[in-house]
Amino acid sequence: MEEVSRVVVGIVAGLLGASMAGALAYAIFRPRIVQLEGAREIAEAQLRQVEQSIDQVHAQAELSAKAALLAKQEEIEREVRERRAALDKFEARLTQKDEVLDERRAAVDAKESDLRAQAAQLEKRTDELKAEAQRVESELQRVAGLSREEARDLYLSRIEAEFSEFALRKAREVEARSAAELERQARHLLVSTMERTASQYITEATTAVVTLATEDMKGRIIGREGRNIRAFEQVTGTDLIIDETPEAAVISCFDPIRRETARLTLMNLMLDGRIHPGRIEEVYEQAKIEIERMIAEAGERAADRAGLVGLHPKIVDMMGRLRFRTSYAQNVLDHSVETSQIAAMLAAELGQNVEVAKLAGFLHDIGKALGEEWEGPHAITGMEFLQSLGVAEAVTHAVGAHHRDIDPESPEALLVIVADALSAARPGARRENLDAYVKRLGMLETIANSHPGVERSYALQAGREIRVVVKPEEIDDLAARRLAHDLARKIESEMEYPGQIKVTVIRETRASDTAK
Repeated sequence: MEEVSRVVVGIVAGLLGASMAGALAYAIFRPRIVQLEGAREIAEAQLRQVEQSIDQVHAQAELSAKAALLAKQEEIEREVRERRAALDKFEARLTQKDEVLDERRAAVDAKESDLRAQAAQLEKRTDELKAEAQRVESELQRVAGLSREEARDLYLSRIEAEFSEFALRKAREVEARSAAELERQARHLLVSTMERTASQYITEATTAVVTLATEDMKGRIIGREGRNIRAFEQVTGTDLIIDETPEAAVISCFDPIRRETARLTLMNLMLDGRIHPGRIEEVYEQAKIEIERMIAEAGERAADRAGLVGLHPKIVDMMGRLRFRTSYAQNVLDHSVETSQIAAMLAAELGQNVEVAKLAGFLHDIGKALGEEWEGPHAITGMEFLQSLGVAEAVTHAVGAHHRDIDPESPEALLVIVADALSAARPGARRENLDAYVKRLGMLETIANSHPGVERSYALQAGREIRVVVKPEEIDDLAARRLAHDLARKIESEMEYPGQIKVTVIRETRASDTAK
């Protein structure tokens, strides 16, 4: 019992302690609890405000969406109304067009009916005319005693004869007027151009004559047992000819630069007086340097004469080498300058590119100065050389086409061809080999005599004209004109000649009788 009492007392004591501890704790934490409850109430109030704001935003968004939906619906309804109105208008127009088409169809049907009726009437009338024509034709055949084919052939032959003579007469008149006018204009243009480029030519060949101071100089040049002349020929690459000609030595070589270098070497040796193999080599080297200087100066002077500036140094050097080259005894560098001037003047007269014509005319024979490594016609090699230096295509094409190795495709190329021929063909410009001259004349007459109906032919004016006498019983006037044209084209295709060749066909009829 006592133990129970002690337990109860302990329990009571514990409860009293706990109550006192709880009361003490409540007293301590009550302000904090009150503060927390106030914060909770504030948070609940804020939460209620946020929920109210969300409800308001939802309401406003719903109202805005409804307003936008209503506006979109009204816009769609408006578009539908506008499209419906447009469709109604289009339908009305289609209906109107259908009505118009129906009216036109009716009019066309009526017109077609009228045309059918007219066609029937025309067909009936045509049949009547055919029958009448057959009747008239039969009557004409009966009266004339000719069949239909015979009458037609007779009629056509008369018409052909009449119009052939008329056409020939008109063709002669037109050709005469055209030829006279063209010849007048061409003569004026060419004479004006040639007059402004008058120049002189110096005849040159493949030999150079060196005048000796005395006859004793021949022995010094030949040397003991001919050692000096052999050394000279070996060093210079030329032939030195010393014969009975008094006080003269001849240097022969196909290479003009080598020939000129040898001539200068020989002259310097004679001035120096010391002639032996060692001195020959020394003087030859000095002459080579002098010739290179002369080449450069000649190229620059030629470019200045032609009015050209800014040329590539290699081009100037190659053009200077033409100073010592000739073609039919015409100096090629002078010929190039004159060709450039003529081509430029012709281009100016005809409204073409003057600079292209001038440069192409100046460079057209540059291929003649190239070395042996350049194989082919000089026009093509010159074109390829200029292309390698970046010269303009228009210029290189004119250079390559100046002998028609390629077809000329520009007016400037044709002008260079004309200028080249003018410079080469003027009297005194070139000297032609006698054998080649005789051969050219014979070939001219052979070509003329090869045509049927030719009685004889004569080459006149140094081969610049060929006169052909034809048989009048075999060739009429029209055929004579055609023969002149054919001969000119055949001469162009089969012969090479400077300038132009005039072809004249002569047809004459002679009647004779004897008085007794």
